[in-house]
Amino acid sequence: GASTITQQTAKNLFLWPARSWLRKGLEAWFTVLLEIFWSKDRILEVYLNIVEMGDGIYGAEAAARAYWGKGAREVSLPQAALLASALPNPRRWSPLAPNNYMRIRQAAILRTVAQMQRQAAGQAPAEE
Repeated sequence: GASTITQQTAKNLFLWPARSWLRKGLEAWFTVLLEIFWSKDRILEVYLNIVEMGDGIYGAEAAARAYWGKGAREVSLPQAALLASALPNPRRWSPLAPNNYMRIRQAAILRTVAQMQRQAAGQAPAEE
């Protein structure tokens, strides 16, 4: 909770899961290094390939295969949004049995994606 994508990437890539001040200090150091040497796109790419998305399921590709039997490029936008909605607690929440909270997050993610697509196409954002 309350960690940035870069912090989570640093922790998952270089460090151990236990909570300690030493680990937090090293996480901060690695986070700075990642921000200096990697682009935002690279950080997000690595994060999506190493993030835990279920018990023993690491990365978007593995999650897509485990949950829907297809590659990450083949999942639908609603399925991808469900995967993202499970990220606060992927061992407890499953995209195959989404709870109310996950459905609300999925809808918010889909609205954000639609807004970003409109902006990329040069259209004004829709009124809410």
